[in-house]
Amino acid sequence: MRDDQIRARLAATNPWWGAVATGASPTAWMATDVSLRGRRRFDLGYRAAVLADVATEPLDDRLIVLRGPRRVGKSVVLKDTIAALCARADVDPRQLIYIAADEMTAQDLNRAITVGRDLTRSVDQTEPRPRVWLIDEVTGMAGWTTTLKFLRDNTLFGLDLVVCTGSSWADDAEVGRDLLAGRAGMTNVRRTRILVPMSFRDFIAVSRPELPRPPSVPLWDLQSAEVAHIAGLLAPNSDDFDLAWQAYLTCGGYPRAVSEYHGTGVVSDAFLTDIEQWLHRDVDRNAPEESIPQLLAGLHGRSGTPMNRTKAAIDLGYPSRQAFDLRLVKLVRTFGAIWCHQVNAAARRVAGAQAKLYLSDPIMAWLGPRLRAGLPTPDLTKLAESTLAVAFAAAVEARQPGRWATDEAIGYFRTGSGTEVDFAPLPLPTANGELFSTPIEAKWVTHGWRSEARAIENAFGHGIVATKNITDTGHRSWALPTPLLTLLLG
Repeated sequence: MRDDQIRARLAATNPWWGAVATGASPTAWMATDVSLRGRRRFDLGYRAAVLADVATEPLDDRLIVLRGPRRVGKSVVLKDTIAALCARADVDPRQLIYIAADEMTAQDLNRAITVGRDLTRSVDQTEPRPRVWLIDEVTGMAGWTTTLKFLRDNTLFGLDLVVCTGSSWADDAEVGRDLLAGRAGMTNVRRTRILVPMSFRDFIAVSRPELPRPPSVPLWDLQSAEVAHIAGLLAPNSDDFDLAWQAYLTCGGYPRAVSEYHGTGVVSDAFLTDIEQWLHRDVDRNAPEESIPQLLAGLHGRSGTPMNRTKAAIDLGYPSRQAFDLRLVKLVRTFGAIWCHQVNAAARRVAGAQAKLYLSDPIMAWLGPRLRAGLPTPDLTKLAESTLAVAFAAAVEARQPGRWATDEAIGYFRTGSGTEVDFAPLPLPTANGELFSTPIEAKWVTHGWRSEARAIENAFGHGIVATKNITDTGHRSWALPTPLLTLLLG
């Protein structure tokens, strides 16, 4: 891109700059912003808080990398953050620079940052003021980390607050080496963050506000007296929670999907097609479009058990195990799925063991049969386990950022007799030292849960069996309804 093209793009995408010159409201641009207008059609009041600290705390030199799947609302979060900053008396709108980096090159990005500072130089007339850079969809760009590394080391960009977002991950990206090692600011903040679809807690807040929402509980404290008390109080609501849970398993947590389901009882084919097109572009762009529904249906059918990838590749029609593995790597990189590796009693990954793969949102499992006739309807038991897995992983990621991306947020355990515990205890940092999460076995059953509890008791002496609607805290292992357990995870 030429400098004049970059200047024109920046001027068009940063309308709040003009408010200073014209005396207009610094938030008047919100009425015509494309991202915010698009949300209004499906707005149930949900607002992601993943950048709340950027919006409210003093400006500093932190650098944050925010990742998540396409269509989950990262651009909307950036615009909400800009709106909050524009409304602050201590922030001049000219300090805020939004760069839509999709389709840019690293050289374009370098020039956009140089030109952006020049276009806002009037804010420095009294004294130099830091900028807030909000760089959208940059993480898939080849060379983006080395470009930002140079600018952080050698220019005033190193003193600014920077938020980078993206859905995919460039093969040459070295975020830890290039950006987080000494270049992410002086404050101790979550430098890498993930925006995932709405949690079950968020879902009932906007769609079933009459249901009680218990406080979230640390992963190591899920068998505490507090939880037993909460479970007893909410036991009469188990049927209501179960109905809300089944609704969540039907529509998932993408804000638009939740809004459509809330309004009409079904997620539109149009949105499902949007998801399919995103996955086709990022995961399997050289294959026919029907490859994505078939892949997702095949993966959902194999979720909950360790996957034999060689056999799965043959069954799903891939020419080789390597070709199939490449699709899985891309699906995980774009947050369409998450790995669950086998771990031993010390929570160390077992080398060479088969891993489980969970789709990251229920809508992924429904996409196949909704868009391609002949594919099987999702199994709610498998969906319940997958959704619990994602909630568990999100809770671990919130406690120790970075573990989702390194496949260390969940793990399963295999006993000596070959029985599996779905979510093994994992070490977590706390103010009192390292503690282990509570082991969990996912069994969406309405009776007979004690037979399912033997493996977890034999392996760890305690734990939780996630049931459909059973509450029982009178044994070494407890039965808790899966909806309640998911709410407790946060």
